[in-house]
Amino acid sequence: MQYAQHIPHNAWIFNRHLFPTVETALSDYPAVALLGARQVGKTTLARQIGDARSAVYLDIEHPSDRQKLTDPEAYLALHSQRLVILDEVQHMPELFPVLRSLIDEGRRSGQTAGRFLLLGSATGELLRQSGESLAGRVTYLELPPLQALELAQDQQNTLWLRGGFPNSLLAGSATKSLDWRQNLISTYLERELPSYGARLPAQTLRRLWTMLAHLQGCLLDVSQLGKGLMIDAKTVHRYLDMLGDLMLLRKLPPWHSNLGKRLVKSPKLYVRDSGLLHALLGLASHDDLLAHPVVGNSWEGFVIETLLNAVPRDAQSGFYRSSNGAEIDLLIDAPGLGLMAVEVKKGSHAKPRRGFYSACEDLQPAHKFLVHGGVDAEAYPVGDGVMAVSLRGLAHRLAQRS
Repeated sequence: MQYAQHIPHNAWIFNRHLFPTVETALSDYPAVALLGARQVGKTTLARQIGDARSAVYLDIEHPSDRQKLTDPEAYLALHSQRLVILDEVQHMPELFPVLRSLIDEGRRSGQTAGRFLLLGSATGELLRQSGESLAGRVTYLELPPLQALELAQDQQNTLWLRGGFPNSLLAGSATKSLDWRQNLISTYLERELPSYGARLPAQTLRRLWTMLAHLQGCLLDVSQLGKGLMIDAKTVHRYLDMLGDLMLLRKLPPWHSNLGKRLVKSPKLYVRDSGLLHALLGLASHDDLLAHPVVGNSWEGFVIETLLNAVPRDAQSGFYRSSNGAEIDLLIDAPGLGLMAVEVKKGSHAKPRRGFYSACEDLQPAHKFLVHGGVDAEAYPVGDGVMAVSLRGLAHRLAQRS
């Protein structure tokens, strides 16, 4: 059943869970930076917030808006009593010292919050630029693609297949959805990555991204990637960092402990959006996905991304794997929650692996969960203190604490 049969073809009907968080941050800070990959809905969310505040909106990539900022200090001073939204602000780094000056001037006159909402699609660049000029004046929030808790329960499998980019999710057919995602990938390869300093040919970058898709959920092996692409390890690291800065790739770090065990030290790699993962592999339908060797790791990545987007911002996360086969897919340590161990299985009636129990003996987590592929919200025990729970059920539990 196609998603469009459930929801009208309007990508902006969703109530994003980050909305109240952004509103609160604007009440507390003079500047708020909203980060997220292209096309995840940053501009739409910002405009929804801006409409209620009569905000000024400027798209730095639009020539007419950029022209207004020829003398940025004079222009922004004209709107000192209004929220100013600056979209793709990382493309105009000379703005940041001006923003600092205006914020400090406003503080002296009693304007302590809600001055600027900064939108960016490259975390590393924006964090560096703003961190140098706006330290103590800005807070950072990340808007991920649409998440399971923002959709109806029966749309979980569609979300897994198509990913959370609204235009992909709401496409009128599976083919149109796949085409949209493949076009987005081409845009990144041909325009976005080069604009952030990529020097490799687009075809080489595509091969790298496709290799990462085939290695979803695997340990980072720089030599393997470099050998396949005929580039050196330093270059591989650079492009992995670039994909991470663009919020397209997640490096899940290994969990460190003082147990005297021999532990894996390499991170695990995940293409963050499952829809982009499937587009890189040419998987258009659920049948294609279920028949592909990546299906298990795809589901694992989907679960991990969903849960990490639900946890409190100050939570620590990682995975655990020792040389004797003890393994936990995801560990989350959040204030007020305690250490949480998560085993991921696609089957509705799966059981944890022996290595999961061994790892739990090592770490003694406060909570142990088996996340399965069903949609039943009721949790039930499967032995040795492990609770089986649906993805939505656990994500909802985490979101309530965040």
